[in-house]
Amino acid sequence: MRKQLLSLTVNGDPVELAVPPNYTLQEALRNDLGLKGVKEGCSEGVCGACTVLMNGAPVRACLTLALEAEGADIVTIEGLSKEGWLHPIQEAFVNLGAVQCGFCTPGMIMASKALLDRIPNPTDDDIEAALTGNFCRCTGYAKMRVAVRTAARELQEKAQD
Repeated sequence: MRKQLLSLTVNGDPVELAVPPNYTLQEALRNDLGLKGVKEGCSEGVCGACTVLMNGAPVRACLTLALEAEGADIVTIEGLSKEGWLHPIQEAFVNLGAVQCGFCTPGMIMASKALLDRIPNPTDDDIEAALTGNFCRCTGYAKMRVAVRTAARELQEKAQD
């Protein structure tokens, strides 16, 4: 199968890859760029473990063809931390025990990031809607909702400084 050139930005860095037309964004990020935080769960777009931000919107990387990301700005869980410091959403998930086994955590955090970028002070219904479609088999989601609310408060406090 003939490969095509793909140009995009991943976690702030320009990237060029040669990919087959049927290659998914998940395959490009994990296999070609080594970004293992883009989890491979169901490979059907159901579990949310592969969620990344594409131009600020959460997408299922397992269902998105890599070539659909041409020119896009992609952010993965690896791109949230800066200079060795965790993003406030990552900190809240860790500090509040919302990580359990950790498999779903990257997708949950990326969905939460998209929510907080869009709605800085989300309601419980907003949080529930944002996390819908991201499955966790270890927890009842309560700690995740608390982590999102905690991160929202911290981000608002930082914005006021």
